[in-house]
Amino acid sequence: MKRHLLFAALCATLATTSAFARDSVAAYPVDAALISEPGKVGSDIALYFAGQPHAAVVKSLGVFLSAVIELQERARKEGGNAVINIKSNYKDQLTESATTFQCGAGAVIAGVALTGDVVTLKK
Repeated sequence: MKRHLLFAALCATLATTSAFARDSVAAYPVDAALISEPGKVGSDIALYFAGQPHAAVVKSLGVFLSAVIELQERARKEGGNAVINIKSNYKDQLTESATTFQCGAGAVIAGVALTGDVVTLKK
């Protein structure tokens, strides 16, 4: 399986007046994030987070990091119809969850990195 790396910031840039660097991680609900901005996440590319069942994979097209919109755009570009095995990746620590994702926050910026497999599923 080819490995592609692509980074995208999902959390907003944070401003702080603190002189200390911040490095915190928290889990947030996937469902709430996916519907937080209506129309941004398309329904034409299926998304399956780690542990969620899906149809048999016909063709695997690659693995990469990105936020959900980037995952879908990559799937469209590669000709896939789903992204499976989606996991959070914070400082090379993978977190598997079908209901939450990890968001890392520093002193100035916060971000989310996701990994996933772009595939074509049997219909």
